[in-house]
Amino acid sequence: MIMKYTAPLKGELSVPGDKSISHRSVMFGALSQGLTEVENFLTGADCLSTISCFRQMGIDIVQNGSTVKIYGKGLHGLTAPEETLDAGNSGTTVRLMSGILSGQPFRSVITGDDSIQKRPMKRIMTPLTMMNAGISSIYNNGCAPLEIIGGSLHGIHYQSPVASAQVKSCVLLAGLYADGITRVTEPVVSRNHSELMLRYFGADVSCEGTTVSISPQPHLTGQKINVPGDISSAAYFIAAALLVPDSEVLIRNVGINPTRDGMLRVCKAMGADITVVKEDHSGAEPCADLLVRSSSLKGTVIEGEIIPTLIDEIPVIAVMAAFADGTTIIRDAAELKVKESDRIAVMTDNLTRIGCDVTATEDGMIIRGGRELCGASIDTKKDHRIAMSFAVAALACGGEMDIRDSDCVNISYPGFYEDLARLCR
Repeated sequence: MIMKYTAPLKGELSVPGDKSISHRSVMFGALSQGLTEVENFLTGADCLSTISCFRQMGIDIVQNGSTVKIYGKGLHGLTAPEETLDAGNSGTTVRLMSGILSGQPFRSVITGDDSIQKRPMKRIMTPLTMMNAGISSIYNNGCAPLEIIGGSLHGIHYQSPVASAQVKSCVLLAGLYADGITRVTEPVVSRNHSELMLRYFGADVSCEGTTVSISPQPHLTGQKINVPGDISSAAYFIAAALLVPDSEVLIRNVGINPTRDGMLRVCKAMGADITVVKEDHSGAEPCADLLVRSSSLKGTVIEGEIIPTLIDEIPVIAVMAAFADGTTIIRDAAELKVKESDRIAVMTDNLTRIGCDVTATEDGMIIRGGRELCGASIDTKKDHRIAMSFAVAALACGGEMDIRDSDCVNISYPGFYEDLARLCR
């Protein structure tokens, strides 16, 4: 796809539903008794993979656009899949499903696409094995495909070496089937959608500091869920409106969960003009409208406890830093290396192509902003967040940007380019 400099962005939009919450609504609904109705469900490929996996295990799921109905069968209502479960490109599906499958009285195999088969799974295999699950990497490389033979699980207190919502959620979901309380302690708190939603469905979940505890065998009851807009998707429009002069965009109904709002905090530190309006804290997840106006950005340092709250937004933050005055330093983000691509390497390569002065480090990047940037050929490595980040860069660069494999955005945001074009008219 060829993209180039645009006129100011004007107008308003609602971004698709939060990917993390959409995944979990299907999973928890399937394990509940009765009907779960979900509105504003994200219809991207990743979340559809989760639906497909549960259908293979006997759960009736009816999807009509962004409305999804899940007819749950309770904690022990899943049936053995006849074929390998395919998570597509979704790490969330593989890791969270592994926790659920570890508690089932049957054998299953779960895998995904080429990218998934390179992503590290030892981080969930270790705690699940400690809980007495039979889980192994079929190719003995610590990656999917994973063979899981469910067993009688034991409650554990797991000290996670990484702050990862996927690891934490995997262990908590296995804890639903354990013989005692399961606890997970993280270095810092990662996104907490699982804790909030499990409690909403009726689970006994408690949090103290960086430790989360769950009691086994709750009675989960189907619920109605209105998924807020995904702040990770809103991030691209926030960045575009900040970077393109004379822009003003209102983004409606965005999730502002404190474990996910690092993007907004970094924008503020960079001098962004963003107003949070119409806040709503009535549901399980807080949300608000965001009014974004073009701004002169400055470099900043991004490190420490804020990193888990914006890990998926770092590619587009790096683009913002390329246009900002001064130097931006990103540290403590080694997790970027094991995403859909090695995002440190891929972002450094592509930023260099457009003329940015950037240096990769072991756990982040040093970006010296303020240089004149130009269009280039961008190798996305079929990573949706790389593609969307450089679509934003194209709007503020001189020349044309050729974004290869641009359709990979369908993983998380079908209609992204159409929404962007509509604001640029």
